[in-house]
Amino acid sequence: MPTASAYKASKKSNLTTPFAAGVVGSLTRPALVRDLLPKFPGEASVKASRTPQMDAAVAYAIALQEAAGLNLVTDGEWRRHAYTHVIADVATGFAQDTRPGIRFGIYVNEPITVRRKGLIAEEAKFLVEHTDRATKVCVPSPYILAARLWDPEFSTKAYPTREKFIDDLVPILHDEVVALSKSGVDVIQIDEPDMTSLLDPKKEPFYGSLERDMEIAVEKINEVISGVKGVRLAMHGCRWNSLYRGWHWEGGYERVVGAFNKINVDQFVLEFSIPVAGNVSILKQLRDDLLVGLGSVDPRTETLDTGETIAARVEEAMKYVDKERLSINPDCGFAPDIRHQVPVDECYAKMKNLASASQILRDKYA
Repeated sequence: MPTASAYKASKKSNLTTPFAAGVVGSLTRPALVRDLLPKFPGEASVKASRTPQMDAAVAYAIALQEAAGLNLVTDGEWRRHAYTHVIADVATGFAQDTRPGIRFGIYVNEPITVRRKGLIAEEAKFLVEHTDRATKVCVPSPYILAARLWDPEFSTKAYPTREKFIDDLVPILHDEVVALSKSGVDVIQIDEPDMTSLLDPKKEPFYGSLERDMEIAVEKINEVISGVKGVRLAMHGCRWNSLYRGWHWEGGYERVVGAFNKINVDQFVLEFSIPVAGNVSILKQLRDDLLVGLGSVDPRTETLDTGETIAARVEEAMKYVDKERLSINPDCGFAPDIRHQVPVDECYAKMKNLASASQILRDKYA
């Protein structure tokens, strides 16, 4: 078995590998994982996600990424119903939303209280202990949780406004991120697709105007990550993954790049493989100290891009950002929630080609 020091050296090497390849967060959940989880996040879900069977499944998720050749791995978010819904495992106050056509599945209906502090860090420790690759764990942004889980019909008795809800979310998420920073994980990623959805003029702001929404999102994300040291802090922005139906929102990053530059992270994980994402030239407007996780593979289609095609997308980005700042990833998670059922083999093939592109780029430029 490798020594602890050898594992640490390997993780650091993978994190700093030129053109390092990794996933955004989630992998598609096989039927086994979907069967292990109950219908609703909460205490029963926490217990189900800690069984030997789930541990074995998560070990398989890690093995898939390692075998594909990725440098940065996650646990596939297989212990979660959705990347946002982990908040209902950490805290009480949420109810199941059974209305037809409602996408998000839960809403806040009582004042939230913590029941499992450090739950996300507990998940992270299993990941860290079961791979010699660099590791990443994702945490939802307070802005996206308030945007999606506060409902004007059911939430106002607990929280008269979204602002009140977001104020209660911030300290809970901050505590989770602080605990995560001490877990041994290498990257903590704040997931924030809803902020990026405001790229599309058709998307209504939640707080009255684009400017006000950006102000709240920046302020609250910075509060969540305030004082966190010793890890790479990243933020992911996309236009949602609706699987084979495509995306929800369109538009380049021009409307939000100014706000991005005010967020105190080390890296932005963005998407550029789809035509509606705009031109990669926007990267030159990011702060020059920011790393860029370049979305180079579309997880929303069955199309299997070759390593050469993916590498060409990265080379286009290199016209606007130094290659030393670039790593590569899919545009979005392969399965942001439990309902997304992409074949595992499709995900594996896309990860292999992503790793192939990484090697092509290293051979050419590193």
